[in-house]
Amino acid sequence: MAVFGIDEAGKGPVLGPMVAASVAVSEDTVLPEGIDDSKRLTPARRKELASALRADERIAVGVSTIEPSRIDDPETDMNTLTVEAHAEAARSVVRAGMEGICDAADVDVDRFARRVAERLPDVDLVAEHRADETHRVVGAASVIAKVERDARVRTLAEEYGAVGSGYPSDPTTREFLADYVADNGELPACARASWKTCEDVLAAADQRTLSEF
Repeated sequence: MAVFGIDEAGKGPVLGPMVAASVAVSEDTVLPEGIDDSKRLTPARRKELASALRADERIAVGVSTIEPSRIDDPETDMNTLTVEAHAEAARSVVRAGMEGICDAADVDVDRFARRVAERLPDVDLVAEHRADETHRVVGAASVIAKVERDARVRTLAEEYGAVGSGYPSDPTTREFLADYVADNGELPACARASWKTCEDVLAAADQRTLSEF
């Protein structure tokens, strides 16, 4: 019997995409040593583990990327997008009859699992909070998702310069947004314009403009 796990990274940042990943293995496949919740691992260790996972032909990996433009769509919401990201990541690696577990991104774990499963073939899917800490196959998905998300942030830094981690609490990220708006009069395409952080940056820029008159 093959099993699979799903997790996402980058749900909360103001810059860049959310990335979900799914890892599917047979029950007797031994995952690399050190698999854990990606937040507990150093960036270097995450990259090592992600490379090992992708190099093993017995391990199937699926990835889904939810871009800022999709996140900003007023016709959707982050809960629905997270459900869709999980399903999209899993769709390429699962088949009917498989069993899986996903890291719940909803206070109601059963509802989250049901919504993801509705978008997949006939699978037996459960969800748990912090599943990446207790189920190695979900930890593996967590590692893949985080490495993919980090790679996208590095690409943004190559394009824009220092952007920080992309999280609203990061002073470098906030400074980047403020400077970009000051120089260009608008938000960068990599920003989630619907986030309050972006609204605050635009409001502050408008206030500075008014004060100049």
